[in-house]
Parts: sequence; structure tokens; C-alpha cells
Amino acid sequence: MKKLRYLLAFLLVSLTGCSTTRLKTSDSDSPQSPETVLITYHVKSGKEAEMEQVLNRAWKTYRQEHLVFAYPHLIVRDEEKDGKTRMVEVFTWVSHKAPDHAPPSVKAVWNDMMLLCESRDGHGPLEGGEVALVTWETR
Repeated sequence: MKKLRYLLAFLLVSLTGCSTTRLKTSDSDSPQSPETVLITYHVKSGKEAEMEQVLNRAWKTYRQEHLVFAYPHLIVRDEEKDGKTRMVEVFTWVSHKAPDHAPPSVKAVWNDMMLLCESRDGHGPLEGGEVALVTWETR
């Protein structure tokens, strides 16, 4: 498990080190400032492929609705100690208010996500929140 965490950290650092265009974000908690989030999905056994499809559909929907920046966007898959799958996604909403005012198309995708995930070890089906974007650059 520690090796996977180090690998994830290495991949994130490697990706940021290979790029040239910087996404500017604000440290402000203003409703208008961007919000980078890290979301953990505790996927039900046997629903992994379906969850990947829903996450791809969610991303397309967010982009069509102009709710997120194109970068950063990262989804990783991990196996928890009980052998069940966990997926982690990192992305940036265009503003803090974007997810609070999600249109019906987004809420429908969120409902599908909830149906594919489960609570585990005192954790909810989906967990997450705002994280600090230290740096992110793209080519």
C-alpha cells in the first residue's frame, strides 16, 4: 500500500515536471475562485468497469457544462487492504460554487456514481473535498 502511495506521488510530480503551461488558481475561498478536489470512490465488487464508464461520462458532462478546467484531471485505481477497488479522482472546478449549482445532467451522473459505490470501514461511498493545488502545468 505504501508503495502505491509513493508511486502515485511520483507520477503526480513527474507529470507536473514535464509541462510548460501553468494553470493559475487562487488561494481564496471566494465563491468565484477555482476549487481543486480529490474524490475517493469505494467501488462495489464487480462494478469497476461500469464505474470507469460513469467517471468518463461525468467528465464529459462537467466539460460540456463548463464546470471544470481541462487540467488537472487524473483518475487512479487502487486495491484496498480487503482486495476491493478504490478509485481516486483529482480535478478543478471553475469555481467553488460550480458543484453547489450543478445542473440536472450532473446530478444524474452523481446518482449513478452513488449506485456503484459502497460504504467501507467507516468511510462513505464517496469521500473527498478541497485540496491545495501546489502546481500543475501542461504542454
